[in-house]
Amino acid sequence: MQPSSPRQAYLDWLRVIAIVGVLFFHSAMPYVSDWGWHIKNKETSNILQEFNAFLHRFRMPLLFFISGTVSYFMLQNRSSGGFIGLRFRRLFIPLLLGMLIIVPPQVYMERLKQGFQGNFLDFYPTIFTTGAYPKGNLSWHHLWFILYLLVYDVVCAPLFVWLISANGKAFLQKLNRLAKGRLIYLFIIPGVLVYTFFSLKYPETNDLVHDYAYLPYWLFFLLAGFICIANPVFMDSIERNRRISFAVAFLSLISINYLRWNDIEPWKIIADYEHDWRTYAYMALSAISAWMWVLTAVGYGKKYLNKSSKALNYINQAVYPFYVLHQTVIVILTFYVVRAPDGVGLKYMFTVIATFFISMGIFHLFIKPYPIMRFLFGMKPKDKQVVEPKSEENYARIEPEKLTEFAQ
Repeated sequence: MQPSSPRQAYLDWLRVIAIVGVLFFHSAMPYVSDWGWHIKNKETSNILQEFNAFLHRFRMPLLFFISGTVSYFMLQNRSSGGFIGLRFRRLFIPLLLGMLIIVPPQVYMERLKQGFQGNFLDFYPTIFTTGAYPKGNLSWHHLWFILYLLVYDVVCAPLFVWLISANGKAFLQKLNRLAKGRLIYLFIIPGVLVYTFFSLKYPETNDLVHDYAYLPYWLFFLLAGFICIANPVFMDSIERNRRISFAVAFLSLISINYLRWNDIEPWKIIADYEHDWRTYAYMALSAISAWMWVLTAVGYGKKYLNKSSKALNYINQAVYPFYVLHQTVIVILTFYVVRAPDGVGLKYMFTVIATFFISMGIFHLFIKPYPIMRFLFGMKPKDKQVVEPKSEENYARIEPEKLTEFAQ
């Protein structure tokens, strides 16, 4: 058993910011041309396209980095088996709920667009008989993130447990030299190499079994998050180097967009681009950009966002159910919104605002108050009152898992 570590507020704020970014990203998907999506507006926006291109570089890497830190805190006072059991309860149950209840309306709306005749009750049995999406109707859609996180945590549990043990901590302390100067950036090398040499050949699928490049790519962000929070000197180094991270992130984005906007990306000007070094230099630049934006967010977050509040406590409870719900709300809304004659900007604003209030309303009214709904959406149980330990006898009556809360 390890002593409990106080959770750091800036990580919760960063998770909230990342989920808000996901809301803006998915709300824009019906109104951009470069990505296929379930519902598409007739007119699209180049501005929203660029906005999504920017968010797409680092929104999921940031979420996985933060998830690594969450795994670290969850392992405090838990064995490997206890950690895996908790992750199954917090991740597998919402994933199953999502695949059976939350996601099917998304697929149904898409099938209606494709010509399906019938109501939702006619459609629903087909998720069990037609196979996996996109040919069939059973899918996890945006909940792939939850599945990947579950797989990562189960596979890495022995490593995580070792890293927080005495031997693991001693090993991490031997790496303290990486916190000096700019050496913290050596952490990004494995992820950059994977992205550079595999992402072009194996595009992102989010289906787990064929995601040969992105499955290990996302994993390196999660491992970096766990390792950095497990050894505070690494987080201090990220904070100290935040301006360097921001400078590199900004310059890399300018460089990438210069090539994109002038149609001089390698595959547009080089005949045999798959065997040209410039292609891999460009891919490396893309991966470096993603890492630098993540390190920028973490560095500035640690510096300026490490402040807790009652609002954060409430929002932090909402972000996970909000993530599970939001894309279904977007798809249902835009199924009707795209028919309206209004401009793309107004439709997008309506999609963002309406999705936020509907998702938060569902959370506040139908999920947060009820234990069974909290369980299904992966939330913690409602806090139980802890008896004030005025004597050793009363102290002994407190549930073991509550002792840490009392100590804090």
